[in-house]
Amino acid sequence: MKFIVAFILTALLSYAAGFYFPWWNIAIVAFVVAALIPQKPGKAFLSAFLSLFFLWAIFSFMIDVNNNHLLSEKIAQLFFKVKSHVVMVLVSGFIAGLTGGFAALAGSYLRKSK
Repeated sequence: MKFIVAFILTALLSYAAGFYFPWWNIAIVAFVVAALIPQKPGKAFLSAFLSLFFLWAIFSFMIDVNNNHLLSEKIAQLFFKVKSHVVMVLVSGFIAGLTGGFAALAGSYLRKSK
């Protein structure tokens, strides 16, 4: 139950904070949620990672659809030598997931150290 609460809370607070703060607020939100909701460090990492992966993958896909996949295909071809917009959606989700996951891991370890 704590996993689901942390998952939803991280996604909702990151979405709301994104209107007022820079992109890296996802790390602060994940850290605070993991510090407030007691979970094992692995579960804290996983809940934040999955939450932010899906949030950012959905956002990047919505932006990508609006410009007919032009920019993401060119960037994917530049970085990965593959003309696929899906690669960039997954990469952006993965980067956000890692950012939030490691912040949640730090928050969970902070809670454990008390």
